[in-house]
Amino acid sequence: MTTGELLTDAFNRVQEEVHKVLDGLGSSELAARVQPEANTIGWLIWHLSRIQDDHIAGVAGHKQVWHEGGWAERYALPFDPDATGFGQSAVDVAAVQPASAELLTGYHDAVHDRTLEFLTTTSDNDLERVVDERWDPPVTLGVRLVSVVSDDLQHVGQAAFIRGLLEDR
Repeated sequence: MTTGELLTDAFNRVQEEVHKVLDGLGSSELAARVQPEANTIGWLIWHLSRIQDDHIAGVAGHKQVWHEGGWAERYALPFDPDATGFGQSAVDVAAVQPASAELLTGYHDAVHDRTLEFLTTTSDNDLERVVDERWDPPVTLGVRLVSVVSDDLQHVGQAAFIRGLLEDR
């Protein structure tokens, strides 16, 4: 198995879990909060997709699917169109109210497709390329990709946990 195949498998697992957690949910479940300021399933899936889109576009040197595919307009969120959810307040979380699970899976699938396109062009040698010098030590492509997978899996796990709590109510 090559590194590209390994990373493809990891991102495929994220996509699979995104679809599982969203399957059959309506807008009320997507926006439900288990505590007054808790993240929602809709926000978590939007956020993990936005981070993946932002980070993959950054390392690949292409535009984000969010802008290029018209997703920013479809979501029509009341904050900066470049927002990814990082550092957002509870009020911002509440503002992410996707009309349907299909909107979330549509955007995530478009980001996933772009991610896999990038991974097909990535070699083992590319993983050592420094992609972010703002950190000490500087972040390599390999570290960035593992970071995105880790973040995605944590957030989709949180969304699955919330779904379980909602189903038990």
